[in-house]
Amino acid sequence: MSQQPRVLLTGGAGYIGSHTAVALIEAGYAPVLVDDFSNSSPAVLKRLEQLTGQPVVCERGDVQDRPWVEGLLRRHACQATIHLAGFKAVGESVAQPLKYYRNNVGGLISVMQAMQAVDCRAIVFSSSATVYGDPASVPIDETFACAPESPYAHSKLVCEQMLAAQAKAQADWRVGVLRYFNPVGAHPSGQIGEDPGGVPNNLMPYIAQVAVGQREKLQVFGNDYPTPDGTGVRDYLHVTDLALGHVAAVKRLLQCPGSFTVNLGTGAGTSVLGVLRAFERASGRSVPFEFVPRRAGDVAQYFADASLAASVLGWRASHGIEAMCRDAWHWQQRNPLGYAGEVAHELRGSGEKSRLGSFSDAI
Repeated sequence: MSQQPRVLLTGGAGYIGSHTAVALIEAGYAPVLVDDFSNSSPAVLKRLEQLTGQPVVCERGDVQDRPWVEGLLRRHACQATIHLAGFKAVGESVAQPLKYYRNNVGGLISVMQAMQAVDCRAIVFSSSATVYGDPASVPIDETFACAPESPYAHSKLVCEQMLAAQAKAQADWRVGVLRYFNPVGAHPSGQIGEDPGGVPNNLMPYIAQVAVGQREKLQVFGNDYPTPDGTGVRDYLHVTDLALGHVAAVKRLLQCPGSFTVNLGTGAGTSVLGVLRAFERASGRSVPFEFVPRRAGDVAQYFADASLAASVLGWRASHGIEAMCRDAWHWQQRNPLGYAGEVAHELRGSGEKSRLGSFSDAI
């Protein structure tokens, strides 16, 4: 029997989850992936095995099925959980708030109840810098007031509050809350990366799709902010650095009692035009864009003070915006249709149809 510490990784086939799975394996942990594939592809599993050279354990199901999660934790003897499973589109949460509270809050309740039943008391929770709302100043540190402005952000804060209440009620619980900013990029191999369904909600994959010719041009929302070039400034974080932050958090929880809440970011901001120009340098291609009016709710600057993560976890981001764009472009070049291209290729060879739709649907 393997002596590697086993970690339940919910949402393990998703963008952040897949990179975290690689980082866990490389650090000597044995992740047990859980995913319902509502926002991910089973095709990632084969790629994870190719990247790590190890079989990947993945169970398909819904984390809101508490008895099922409890059975997983028992069967695999997991010592900790990293909870990434959750919906994450801010705009959709405004239109469908109940969907977000049910999945994000209800899913965490189910996981925590299952953990309680099997005496697994260490959890790393995927939170978000959106819990801060519109900050009075930057950089943002963990003492800033939380004022979430969307149901998505509020669902994350409610989850944080539940975890804090549980840790206060039962001192043997160990909780690590990671508030991260803007994950971007991809694994440097180009094997795994961000594969948004439909129109991307985030800047980097949209720029990548324009660069590869899938979309005509980028819309830049606002050019009159009080920033050096007039466009919004955000703290972009390479997804591999983010994955290592999760590993550092699990290590801390398994070795030390107590709980913590930390920001994960680079501590510096890059403007929209700065990202666009960096991507042009990385890809060698021009990225057409147009300025359009500001979006409601957007703020001028938003970046982290990540010094607490350095002191508590010994973690610092090591990649700059050039590396983020380089790796995102490598992924996009190799996978212009994301994982759907691989699924469609396999289906054409077998003559079968996928639950994701036909090849033409994927395009």
